[in-house]
Amino acid sequence: MAEPVHLRALPTDLSDGGYVGPSGVRKPTRTDRVGRSLTDVIVELGLAPRERVIEAMQISAETGAPPERVLLSLEAISPDAVAIALAERYGLDYLDLTVFNADMAAANLVTSQVAKRYEALPVAFVGDRGLLVAMADPANVHAVDDIAILTGYEVHVAVATSEDIAAVIARLSRTNDVVREGIDDAEADAAEAAAAVVDLHDSTADAPVVRLVHQLVGQAVEAGASDLHITPENHDLRIRFRIDGVLRDVAAIPRRMAAGVVSRVKIMAELDIAERRVPQDGRVGLTVDGHRVDLRVVTVPTVRGEGVIMRVLDKESIVMDLAELGMAPSELKRFHRAYTQSHGAVLVTGPTGSGKSTTLYAALGVASTPELHVITIEDPVEYQLENVTQIQVNTKAGMTFATGLRAMVRADPDVIMVGEIRDRETAQIAIEAALTGHLVLSTLHTNDAAGSITRLIEMGIEPFLVASAIDCVVAQRLVRVLCPQCKRRVILPMATLREYGYATSFDVEGYAPVGCKHCAGSGYRGRTGIYEVMTVSAEIRALALERRSADEILEMAVVQGMRRLKDDGLEKVKQGRTSMAEVARVVNAAD
Repeated sequence: MAEPVHLRALPTDLSDGGYVGPSGVRKPTRTDRVGRSLTDVIVELGLAPRERVIEAMQISAETGAPPERVLLSLEAISPDAVAIALAERYGLDYLDLTVFNADMAAANLVTSQVAKRYEALPVAFVGDRGLLVAMADPANVHAVDDIAILTGYEVHVAVATSEDIAAVIARLSRTNDVVREGIDDAEADAAEAAAAVVDLHDSTADAPVVRLVHQLVGQAVEAGASDLHITPENHDLRIRFRIDGVLRDVAAIPRRMAAGVVSRVKIMAELDIAERRVPQDGRVGLTVDGHRVDLRVVTVPTVRGEGVIMRVLDKESIVMDLAELGMAPSELKRFHRAYTQSHGAVLVTGPTGSGKSTTLYAALGVASTPELHVITIEDPVEYQLENVTQIQVNTKAGMTFATGLRAMVRADPDVIMVGEIRDRETAQIAIEAALTGHLVLSTLHTNDAAGSITRLIEMGIEPFLVASAIDCVVAQRLVRVLCPQCKRRVILPMATLREYGYATSFDVEGYAPVGCKHCAGSGYRGRTGIYEVMTVSAEIRALALERRSADEILEMAVVQGMRRLKDDGLEKVKQGRTSMAEVARVVNAAD
């Protein structure tokens, strides 16, 4: 079996005796176990002052308590430092389980009772037959032998604090129980057409594969993941979470469990477990930690086997305030003026996963007052909103964006939201609705705000209709927010900024990621938006009528005060909210 990514080699700079790598692993400086007591190692690594260690040894001689316990009681050393010293003494790795990603496939090889009894937990697979076990007491050979017999793997020992081990055991047990017991049957009838809420309380509820799937879902929700990927590889099943827009490896499940894991997910989503040749999609409704979570499940047949992608839709995690989403006051004022008017079209553009729907939901939260009739057509309806009539696209039944939108126009709406303009017919109806007294909100896939005007014309909409209907276009991206605990101040040289396309004649002060236990070593926690808001002025309408290029429209918008995506990104770099590398990752800043 392939070695999990989180077991990669780590830096060995141990100028600080307590140094722990970004993946939560500290390698020992020596692998011999001869002639060193635990107190010697503590002093050698500088984990506690020599004077306090001598004092602790004297108290130990009088009371019979181990010196390290005395040091802990004197608050001269932390539990983590004791575990680091213990690992160093035995020539073993130390694992900081608050950062290290425990592999749940490995953890499920022993019961929670066994793990608690020995204060030992399998956390990763090593090679084909190896198992990395985090232990509070690495000298407990009986625990090592029992785990080896129970699992059938060769045990490789690492050291972790008993508190960290207990926390991981509790978390795995909690997520398993919460997800299994939290199935939301109450909404089964209402959601029957889109997806049934399933009952996980079946006769196999305690099977290892079932527990593993429940824990995967629970951990994804707990980590704030937007997607959970289960991908077949040559030797294992790769588990990844998309957190803050970036995929992170979480676990590597043995290939022999792959079929069971995929089948379990398909059963939850009420898909055909016998069909492995074509993609399938379904939904699962859950209640996790007291709030509703929907999973959109898609299966993908690949040359290595069947993979699964689950989109996590957590309504309570969605931010419905545009200011909190990162829109600056000047841009927010322009956008607010557009989506609160009585008619016209407002478009939000950007690639998939850039937060377009969230922006529209936030706008609808303001626009949907009791005095207005608000109708949406979406694919899918990701979040249910109060005071809003929401329609789900169903292509198989003939309910497309175009047919639904045509019916909506006849249903006396004040505000219409179209999830996405995908074709000429939908675009034509939306534009005509905006011209006949309705406020139309929609999304469009273009790289910037100016490109949306030319895209609609290229789709076959007459320039005079586009120029008359479109009032405002918002382009956006999502960038990761720097971890406030570990970000560091840096100077961005003028030459570097010019390479990114910024016309500047001086250096700029900004911030860069570092990585710590609070952000799982990534340097980032959460995401925010960067925006450009283009108000369609008379000059821009004239350019549209003349079928001028997107570059010319962009130039005019900038002259009239529009701040481009990359400029909004640079401003957030100066504010310390994100990094220049992150802005460059999501925006083609050289344009």
